[in-house]
Amino acid sequence: MGTMPDVGADQTVKIDVENLDLFYGKQQALFGVSMSVPARAVTALIGPSGCGKSTFLRTLNRMNDLIAGVRISGTVRIDGTDIYSPWIDVVDLRKRVGMVFQRPNPFPMSVYDNVAYGPRIHGLRNRRKLDEIVENSLRRAALWDEVKDRLHQPALGLSGGQQQRLCIARLLAVEPEVVLMDEPTSALDPISTLRIEELIADLKETYTIVIVTHNMQQAARVSDYTAFFLNGELVEFNATAELFTKPKDKRTEDYITGRFG
Repeated sequence: MGTMPDVGADQTVKIDVENLDLFYGKQQALFGVSMSVPARAVTALIGPSGCGKSTFLRTLNRMNDLIAGVRISGTVRIDGTDIYSPWIDVVDLRKRVGMVFQRPNPFPMSVYDNVAYGPRIHGLRNRRKLDEIVENSLRRAALWDEVKDRLHQPALGLSGGQQQRLCIARLLAVEPEVVLMDEPTSALDPISTLRIEELIADLKETYTIVIVTHNMQQAARVSDYTAFFLNGELVEFNATAELFTKPKDKRTEDYITGRFG
């Protein structure tokens, strides 16, 4: 039933999820989730803690595969290809579907080497080409002007907000199609948060972005579409303005008006 919000006729689907169930051992964490994520737009996943939104996010690049005892049924298709099919190369999938975590996690190496890491892993050795990718990725992550004179200094010397933008630059360096963000600003101060939100608005011109946020104001500010999760179920999925002003489900209304959560 891949629920699709009211999207314009020109809006293509990037990710199509159907009847997704996920179990951690015997414990079921997702129940029959079906949704179609529009391309080159920001889709926010909201809901109280433990409602399954981060678990759902991690099914989109098979990060849950790394957890023992996880079982998944249903389908997740990206551009029509089932990413759980046995012949999918998971390394290649995670290059196409990159992820930014809650806490910035730069590698303990220089700013330059953090960004060049992915292209090098994928076999790029040409120094001039690497310089170009590093500069372009840092520019796209709105970080170049702040770090261009300290490219060869340790990334861990950057502020938290800069580290998070560096992680975004590192991800952009391998040219993903989809960017997953798991509460990317929850560890940051308000000014750094604003920088990341502005960056998300720029990046959606090129990438499909799915963001988990515990902050409803943030979802309202940055996203085009919002999905509300509760107890492992997708309760409602719609254009953000619709979901926040005219929720169709009483549970959505209760959550966004602060009656619970």
